[in-house]
Amino acid sequence: MKFVAAVLAVGIALAAPASADNGRLDWPLRPRPDVLRTFDAPSPNWNRGHRGVDLLGSPGQTVYVAAPGTVVFAGELAGRPLVSIARPGGLRTSYEPVRAVVRVGQLVDSGDVVGTLVAGHSGCGAPACLHWGAMWGPSSRADYVDPIGLAVTTPIRLKPVDAPDRGPHAVGRR
Repeated sequence: MKFVAAVLAVGIALAAPASADNGRLDWPLRPRPDVLRTFDAPSPNWNRGHRGVDLLGSPGQTVYVAAPGTVVFAGELAGRPLVSIARPGGLRTSYEPVRAVVRVGQLVDSGDVVGTLVAGHSGCGAPACLHWGAMWGPSSRADYVDPIGLAVTTPIRLKPVDAPDRGPHAVGRR
């Protein structure tokens, strides 16, 4: 009987929808918002670029935690309200401009409320946009990543092994 229960539990887990608990991020706004400004990675990190994405929202809209972690910042930074959450493994997500309902040191789970979206995000032509960012490593040496690529609704595609040669480091047959 224990074996049947274990098999059922594994089957249910495999059939469950993707969530941030499997390393992917949930969308911080519901329903899934339009992306108004895409990620534009700076190279090197200190150059100009857009280190996140701007999502269409409305003033006062609820903002949700994209992945479980610990709140490492909840307050004002450069005059804007910001929340930052560190996930085990080194990923940090940020949400701005957001009036926080969480506090530093608080453990949060996917889908918990971070706060409410505030109007006035510069560079956003809509009444309110959520700037959603993600980075690996400590902020002093962060590698910024596109949070959309980590979202549960983004399909993961692998390059075929027999792909044509595209340079000296290409993978596949020659």
